[in-house]
Amino acid sequence: MYIATTGISFFTRELICMDIEKRPVDVVVISDIHLGTYGCHAEDLLRYLKSIKPKKLILNGDIIDIWQFSKRYWPTSHMLIVKHITGLLSKGTEVVYIPGNHDEMLRKFVGFKLGSFKIENKLVLKLNKKKVWIFHGDVFDVTMQHSKWLAKLGAVGYDTLILLNTFANFISRLLGRGKISLSKRIKDSVKSAVKFINDFELTASEIAISNKYDYVICGHIHQPQMRKVENDKGSVMYLNSGDWVENLTALEYHKNEWKIYSFADDLTAQSIKVNRKSSKKSLNNDAIFKDMITEFLTLPG
Repeated sequence: MYIATTGISFFTRELICMDIEKRPVDVVVISDIHLGTYGCHAEDLLRYLKSIKPKKLILNGDIIDIWQFSKRYWPTSHMLIVKHITGLLSKGTEVVYIPGNHDEMLRKFVGFKLGSFKIENKLVLKLNKKKVWIFHGDVFDVTMQHSKWLAKLGAVGYDTLILLNTFANFISRLLGRGKISLSKRIKDSVKSAVKFINDFELTASEIAISNKYDYVICGHIHQPQMRKVENDKGSVMYLNSGDWVENLTALEYHKNEWKIYSFADDLTAQSIKVNRKSSKKSLNNDAIFKDMITEFLTLPG
């Protein structure tokens, strides 16, 4: 059951959960949320986060799309994601932030620790006697290494495509049809895009095998995946958490098993209500950073 709260601060004025049994999860890996862009499904992500009780939350890059902050688009629902994550810290969840290419400015703070929150370039976990290597993955992107301006231009084009996709889905619903993903159709139909994804997965896996990791976990390419990769030197399980722009997926580890979580299949999370009343209000850049800094400065120490 959910009730509306009144007389509280702007960013906490949402519907709060009562008597909902949250699903326990040992480790959750989320990447490519792209807060600050039109394509981000912040409300659905908030529903998911409200439905679980993670021991460890790994934010594996491109959480905040700093590249596109100049658009001054920052709805309340986006800030509520930041607030919910800081709230998890106060409840004992360990949070690790691994910056990606869209939030790369945070890499200058690698090594920062405050309570159970820390910023790292990569993470190695040992789970059930298995070694897990986690990093964002943009290091394998040739465009990022040599033509960052082209990558940023592509990000703007991608966000525009997401806007067009939103309109296309509106028309599709009026016609009684299901959702479509224009960007996914383009990627699936362009051989070079398919080859890039395959090469990315293979490169990450081969490096992981050579370093004797049992699992390698990436984000970056917005392609949820879990598959075994083998070569003459050994094998590794490659996992990708997908994104919260198109696929609305994450990785979960619980009871010694990894799985790909899909919001589309989670009726419990979908039923959680969040306040839409003020979700369209935007702030300028100064207000965005002020509120974010305030949140992190008040982290439990």
